[in-house]
Amino acid sequence: MKERIYVCHTYYHVYVTFLKELNLPEEKHGQATLVLSKMSIDFEHLKERVERTGLFEQVFEYDEKRGDFFPELAYHNRDRGNIVFNMLARISYTRKLAKLNEPYVPVDFREYGDIYVYCDSDPIGYYLNQHRIHYHALEDGLNCLKNYDAARYDNRGHFKLKAFLSMYLNLIFVQNGYGKYCLDMEVNDMSLLPYPCPRYIQQSRQALVERLKPSDKELILQAFIRDKEGLDRQIEESNQVGDKILILTDPLCTLDVRERIFRDIIKRFAPEGTIFLKPHPRDALDYRKLFPEYPQFDATVPMEMLNFFPGLRFKKVVAVLTEIKAIQFADEVVRLGEDFMDAYEDPLIHRQNEQI
Repeated sequence: MKERIYVCHTYYHVYVTFLKELNLPEEKHGQATLVLSKMSIDFEHLKERVERTGLFEQVFEYDEKRGDFFPELAYHNRDRGNIVFNMLARISYTRKLAKLNEPYVPVDFREYGDIYVYCDSDPIGYYLNQHRIHYHALEDGLNCLKNYDAARYDNRGHFKLKAFLSMYLNLIFVQNGYGKYCLDMEVNDMSLLPYPCPRYIQQSRQALVERLKPSDKELILQAFIRDKEGLDRQIEESNQVGDKILILTDPLCTLDVRERIFRDIIKRFAPEGTIFLKPHPRDALDYRKLFPEYPQFDATVPMEMLNFFPGLRFKKVVAVLTEIKAIQFADEVVRLGEDFMDAYEDPLIHRQNEQI
């Protein structure tokens, strides 16, 4: 039996996977399998760069399909106006989504001793549970459940019933620790989470980073940085200016509202220093076209990786909803938060936990 396999949906997931693997004894390096799901993001040439590091035995791409890819599932998503009929439709949907994704799964998960899945809310979670394959879940983003407990939000209204049907009977599927074949759900900091789950376990991301050797950090940079010389040059040039403000974007709202949000943020913080932008990997807004006057970092580089550059320093880092407490390359970090977003969209859209 093979040892470990990781299913990743974002660059951040791959980054955390590197942290976890590099914290294992060296004799275990090169034994794990990495699966890159293409459903949510374009990984471009990440597969080839990861393979060159030698940290993984195999790297696969996974053409995972959302439910809306299959027109035959639309019937099961209609509101019947009755919890009993809605639940029967959901039971059928759960089984059919798993079945329809079978041809796209690139490996036999039964061959692996430990399976780690980020975003088990995606079809891979349905697939594993319907095939009775045990796995470990991991949080999608740093402390993401603090503001958006997706399992409870998506299943608000009779949550305990739905969790029971998922966790014990496997009739439907509830993500983030409530699937019958989910062994545990790894989070960064349990003390921040407003709603408990008996399967939560804690693993500090910062603790993993602190145990890295310099050679480990170089290996991570080798995998993620498409143009290391260009980034080094960009950092050196940035040090020639005075106070610098880095603005982290988020895939918020519609594109037109998102553009307005970040124009407003730039206007607000520009008097404090030279503006730099770091687009979110899943942000589809074309910042280079819309904001060509501002230097920009590669969107595919996880924000936390900028901590690996000792010569990089900002006066302030500003984000809207992104968790930024792990940032060490700034004198001050500012998270504008839900109150800021209330001015741009219906608060119900981004205040999920308040509706649970």
